Amino acid sequence: MKFKKTITFLVILITILSVFSCIMGIFSEGGPGKHDIVSFRGETISIYGQGLYQNDSVAVAAQGIAQDIVTLVLGVPLLLIALYLSLKGSLRGRLLLTGTLGYFLYTYISYVFLWMYNPMFLIYVILMSGSFFAFTLSIMSIDVQNLKEAFNEKLPVKFLGGFQIFLAVALCLMWMGRIVPSITSGSIPVGLEHYTTLVIQGLDLGFIVPAATLSGILLIRKKTYGYLLSSIVIMKGFTMGAALTAMIIGQYLAGVKMGIAEIIIFPLFSLFICVCLGLLLKNIKKKA
Repeated sequence: MKFKKTITFLVILITILSVFSCIMGIFSEGGPGKHDIVSFRGETISIYGQGLYQNDSVAVAAQGIAQDIVTLVLGVPLLLIALYLSLKGSLRGRLLLTGTLGYFLYTYISYVFLWMYNPMFLIYVILMSGSFFAFTLSIMSIDVQNLKEAFNEKLPVKFLGGFQIFLAVALCLMWMGRIVPSITSGSIPVGLEHYTTLVIQGLDLGFIVPAATLSGILLIRKKTYGYLLSSIVIMKGFTMGAALTAMIIGQYLAGVKMGIAEIIIFPLFSLFICVCLGLLLKNIKKKA
């Protein structure tokens, strides 16, 4: 495996710093407690007021704590297992490692650019940077030219590709339904609160939607890069789906109002992604 020493170092670094970051996010205390502020846009915002996320809104803090729990309980163990398997020469492990690193990259991009500034900022930057380079090197270590032959002919490419395209379309429509009305009416988009812009929506529309669309089309056509991109999108989607479901539960427990589309769509996506992941891993040849 190319770059294995560098990837191993980066994964260990990501593991240590993300565990520390998650523990701080979940268990840190102190602060003025929950209170309301009026944003410069004139909106009344409920501020969490406690621990690491004390300057974030109740909604974002609930999402952050929920994601920290998923990262600690699922993301970190999955990252270490994937690293171990990939070092043993397993293609499943290598693809799983790449997809899981995609989850960490997406997660800490959002922490750097969305969360209110807190003492963990430099840790978030290191995690974002480390995840990016580990993700890039992990992709480069995969033998793309022979990747297609590593999958069984029984792999349901139309189902997996079609689901990715459906996911991209649904995600696009959901976020555009929030953004477009605010542009045409000049109103404040739902969920902006006291933040400067819609970071998650920007990431999804700019990266996830195009990547899932391209991945689905290439896989249906049985193109080599379709197998690579689909592996990354589906495996990244598995961990992100678990995090999104946890975020919805966290916001519900915090009393945050949510749209019915978000409450229904994200858990359903998570369920289907679990099925897709199972089909993908099942159809990788044992000797690959």
